[in-house]
Amino acid sequence: MKKLLYVVLWFVLASACNTKSESKSYSWDEDLHQRLLTDFCLTEAQVKDYIRKYIPEVTDKQMREWEASNALEYKVLDGQKRYFRNAGPNLFRVDSTCYDIKMSKEGISLSGSEKVNTENLPEIITAVKKGGSSIAAPKRMRITYTLTVDTNAVPAGKIIRCWLPYPRTDQVRQQDVKFLSASEQTYTFSPQDCHHSTLYMEKRAVKGEPTVFSESFEYTSNGEWFNLKPEDIQPYDTTTALYKKYTAEREKHILFSPRLRALAARLTAGETNPYLKARRLFRWVNDNFPWASAREYSTIDNIPEYVLDNHHGDCGQVSLLFITLCRISGIPAHFQSGFMMHPRAWNLHDWAEVYFEGVGWVPVDQSFGIPTFARNVDETYFFLGGIDSWRMIVNTDYGMPLVPEKKYPRSETVDFQRGEVEWEGGNLYFPQWNYHMEIDYLNY
Repeated sequence: MKKLLYVVLWFVLASACNTKSESKSYSWDEDLHQRLLTDFCLTEAQVKDYIRKYIPEVTDKQMREWEASNALEYKVLDGQKRYFRNAGPNLFRVDSTCYDIKMSKEGISLSGSEKVNTENLPEIITAVKKGGSSIAAPKRMRITYTLTVDTNAVPAGKIIRCWLPYPRTDQVRQQDVKFLSASEQTYTFSPQDCHHSTLYMEKRAVKGEPTVFSESFEYTSNGEWFNLKPEDIQPYDTTTALYKKYTAEREKHILFSPRLRALAARLTAGETNPYLKARRLFRWVNDNFPWASAREYSTIDNIPEYVLDNHHGDCGQVSLLFITLCRISGIPAHFQSGFMMHPRAWNLHDWAEVYFEGVGWVPVDQSFGIPTFARNVDETYFFLGGIDSWRMIVNTDYGMPLVPEKKYPRSETVDFQRGEVEWEGGNLYFPQWNYHMEIDYLNY
């Protein structure tokens, strides 16, 4: 059903794109409206069908209560109430009573990445304590990444422009990046100072055929852990360019609203040590915002405020909340993202880095948070100053320009992971293409 709804919705989107190129200029408001229609694509009856798997006698009163608490996400679009495409599953992640009902039926088990990390975290911790370096447990991977634009998504003969994610070559824990091949003879790598690392190609559409772009490369991902202690953290030099840049506001998802300022002040009250401040913020976000499937970031005005309002967030959303609270509290922080590459559990993923004087930049994975399997204090706060070996770093900030420049707004205006494609008639939004990653683990 989800696929059918996407197809139907995309006929509207495709028609709009064709019209734009022929008779009227691009409108972000119209584009946003179509993006919302894509994300909010379910009827109440469809959502109830999912809920009945766990609550057979679900009532209209319960539905209205979940809507009022924002546990059940919906919007009124074109005069109709439309529910988020993952509203049903999210309800059983966000509402504590519903969560308990689902767990009583299915039980609690570790996710795929957690199962891998039960071995990887102690591997990293032991190696760092023994060897002294913060870098440990390297994992070598060979990747083939493919982006396929749907058949006849654009007129035959028209050029499709494509940006694919590519591992960064400027990160200490990501080493020995080796390009192997690309589907097109002509390709361009983004410069190292670009915050989104890409491989760019172009190809003409052929009638009756999908348009396929692919790349292959190898790289080594290392785990990193700093074994932070409050006494190792020195006072900040607040006059440096680094400090000023990374404690400042940033349009439009790191804004110091009165609510966020008050929250940061309350959570860090009485504490002066930057590490202990960050630990309070990390713990509070971990304890109060369960993971839930996210609507597209491009449809959200301010992500940290959205997390506070809706009482949940995915990896990038809770990371941006943590980053904003850190910056308000005088702790330099920035966004980082790409993929989690755990065997049998790879996925898009976002995290953060914070800067501690006397230590430097350290990784923080707010979404992985405090592991449910943690067996000691090192594992409990591992992801505040540490990260597992299974990553591919693509981005060091959010919402920055692509190189070469993209003409139309990106499908993902905040993050960059899946890739981006456009033609002269407009951006190609997610339902018009798909992506796939093949991973060969060379030393696992």
